[in-house]
Amino acid sequence: MKVNGKVIVVTGAGNGMARDVTLQLLKRGSKVAAVDINEEHLNETKALAGEDAKNLSLHVVNIADLASVEKLPAAVIKAHGHVDGLMNIAGIIHKFKKVADLSYEDFHRVFNVNFFGTVHMVKEFLPHLVARPEAQILNISSMGSYVPVPGQTIYGASKAAVKLFTEGLRSELTGSTVGVCLVFPGAIATNISTNSGAVTEKEAAAMADKAGKFKTMSSPDAAAKIIEGFEKNVFHGFAGSDAQTMDRLSRLMPEQAAKIIQKQMASLLG
Repeated sequence: MKVNGKVIVVTGAGNGMARDVTLQLLKRGSKVAAVDINEEHLNETKALAGEDAKNLSLHVVNIADLASVEKLPAAVIKAHGHVDGLMNIAGIIHKFKKVADLSYEDFHRVFNVNFFGTVHMVKEFLPHLVARPEAQILNISSMGSYVPVPGQTIYGASKAAVKLFTEGLRSELTGSTVGVCLVFPGAIATNISTNSGAVTEKEAAAMADKAGKFKTMSSPDAAAKIIEGFEKNVFHGFAGSDAQTMDRLSRLMPEQAAKIIQKQMASLLG
């Protein structure tokens, strides 16, 4: 489904990849319902949109809260008349700690946003999407869903759940007017660590120094890959050469793939 002229809901639009996706969609002629928990960040996105902001609506919503998400479709339809697409990009990580050192609160918070937030959005918007002549859903998983990342084990598990949920949904909607696709970002240069509340800015700077040797894809480049996957209704799309390489290696030599990531992460875990 081409994005020009379509009404698309984007979660996490207040920062990172989702903000860049929002801005690029507007440039391509889409109308965008930008969803984020942080009103200040949404207003920053609107300011960056410039003249394109006329096609942008802002919705302050915690996607982990079902009651809030239940009200969202009506608000989007009031603003734009209908909805053609949904991009579930919002996501958080947890502190870079081993499972034994994390709390159950950490576990639940990550799953509530990454997995159940995605489920809430799909479930509430699906009745409106199936009523359209053509519609598209895109969910964001992670390279961490198929190769274990020590220190982000629960995050990876939540994204693995998103992976299978999306694949199952695609199978269920085969033959319908709704496409379902999945994109796996690798290492992307965003502020997800601080925006997730996983680390302070000072801690993030220290981690960046340690991780400086890791190659990252820029957020705008990742956004372009996400939109490409959306338009092509890809089964699996990748943002970053690392994500694609590790996908292949994890299927051919899963233990070796795990060892490579473990060695890379050793310096961050201390």
